[in-house]
Amino acid sequence: MQSNKLSSLQPDILRKCVALLQSFSSSAPKLKQIHGFSIRNGVPLNNPELAKHLIFSYVSLSLPMSHSHKVFSQLQHPSIFSWNTMIRGYAESQNPTPAVRIYKQMHVSPYVYPDSHTYPFLIKAIAKMMDVKEGEMIHSVTVRNGFDSCVFVQNTLVHMYAACGFVGSAHKLFVLMSERNLVTWNSVINGFATNGRPSEALSLIREMGVEGVVPDGYTMVSLLTACAELGALYLGRRVHVYMVKTGLHSNLHAGNSLIDLYAKCGSIWEAHAVFDEMERRNVVSWTSLIVGLAVNGFGEDALELFGKMERERLTPSEITFVGVLYACSHCGMVDEGFEYFRRMKEEYGIPPKIEHYGCLVDLLGRAGQVQKAHAFIQSMPVEPNAVIWRTLLGACMIHKNLALGEVARAELFRLEPKHCGDYVMISNLYASEGRWSDVHKVRTTMLSKGVRKAPGHSLVELRNRVHEFFMGDKSHPQTEEIYEKLEEMMMKLRLEGYSPRTSNVHADIEEEEKEKNLSYHSEKVSIAFALLNTSPGTPIRVVKNLRVCGDCHLAIKLISKVYGREIIVRDRSRFHHFRDGLCSCKDYW
Repeated sequence: MQSNKLSSLQPDILRKCVALLQSFSSSAPKLKQIHGFSIRNGVPLNNPELAKHLIFSYVSLSLPMSHSHKVFSQLQHPSIFSWNTMIRGYAESQNPTPAVRIYKQMHVSPYVYPDSHTYPFLIKAIAKMMDVKEGEMIHSVTVRNGFDSCVFVQNTLVHMYAACGFVGSAHKLFVLMSERNLVTWNSVINGFATNGRPSEALSLIREMGVEGVVPDGYTMVSLLTACAELGALYLGRRVHVYMVKTGLHSNLHAGNSLIDLYAKCGSIWEAHAVFDEMERRNVVSWTSLIVGLAVNGFGEDALELFGKMERERLTPSEITFVGVLYACSHCGMVDEGFEYFRRMKEEYGIPPKIEHYGCLVDLLGRAGQVQKAHAFIQSMPVEPNAVIWRTLLGACMIHKNLALGEVARAELFRLEPKHCGDYVMISNLYASEGRWSDVHKVRTTMLSKGVRKAPGHSLVELRNRVHEFFMGDKSHPQTEEIYEKLEEMMMKLRLEGYSPRTSNVHADIEEEEKEKNLSYHSEKVSIAFALLNTSPGTPIRVVKNLRVCGDCHLAIKLISKVYGREIIVRDRSRFHHFRDGLCSCKDYW
């Protein structure tokens, strides 16, 4: 009798459950109550209408996908809405891989066909997986099924190619699109900005303005990322002014990008000012400034800020601790660095990653404890990667430990046999010991393996334009004046006692030729250009793609004193703030 009564009531209970699911507020406990109520009252979960709303609600609340999957698995013939919701749920989860499996199950089902909502969710999952081959296959399916003209599908394809590092493919698709919206522009611009092609990102932003597309906070983040990569501080400041005028400066992500911009351009106190003025901050805000202070050589300030962050009862992230350990490295605080490492694991429960171990190797190497650094690498519970061994090789080069340098070199040649920088470092280490036959062997090996040395170049910004200089560069319209200024600069340095460090020329040539070689290094040429074109007292900012050599480091210290200029150089590994004949790195280069 009771069973018959429940059966007669089921349609009403079903309608009530569906109505509750359609109107309930975002609350996981309430959702579970509705789900439990339907089970207690015998409503079958394989009912397509109820299941559809349950799956959608679980996904919308970002609850574990196991809840949605249990409901979905009981459906005999899920609707396209349920299939799409499951793909979306996995695409937005920590593990997007099942989204592809769900799609393939749907693809072989005779009861349902993918629609225009299926592919954006699926391609988003593939972008998170960084699986460009799978993405290319789905791209061809969208063309075959006639969805390639849908702007939402095309937008996610552009995003997928850019996220996987295939920014050329993303741009090609972008150019072919007949309809674009702000999301399209943001996807391709961000792709260029985050894949080492900031100049193209800036060009697209200018094109976007010509076409009358109004940027948003995401555009600003990409624009600031491009400015940071180029060291384009003045352009970044103009972006900052625009953001204030349009109210975009209150966007948290854009504010964090401003901190990153100023820090990467060496204007760390402007980064601090942005941080101080932010109405709302998150862990990324604190971390960006801590890391910025650390890499700019202000380790004590970074550690002080970390202490303040802890007093605010904010939980640091694994990236925060990268900044903290790097700060300890800059300050030579070996014991303190290992203590922070212990606290990261024990107090905050953050499992160490390879980046943290790398910071500790750098910490020991900077302190001259290269043997301890090697022992630490051997004791690591994770397999050391090329960056770890490269850090040790760099320390061996600084502290002239050839035997250990060869050990690091052997590991590097095993892990990344075609990384030109490793060949250059070991070659320079041999050259510093006068072992020219070994230098010749290294260079012969490079040639036989097709490894080419990346040419050194320096970037300097002037009036919102970034100028690029190579060693001995004579392609600039002001070449004649630049080299006259360079001659004047080198003469003034000699009057101050400068003597070229010809040991930094790792070639078996005459001393006079070595001196000429040193004077034409790209950072010296770029500084001569800046001195020629900027007012006295104006700071000079240079971005160098390689490590600053010892001779340039010495020369720039004296230039800062002779010309009364602050010179900020960002090289491959760190910042150097030169002022009054001193450098923030304390002569560790």
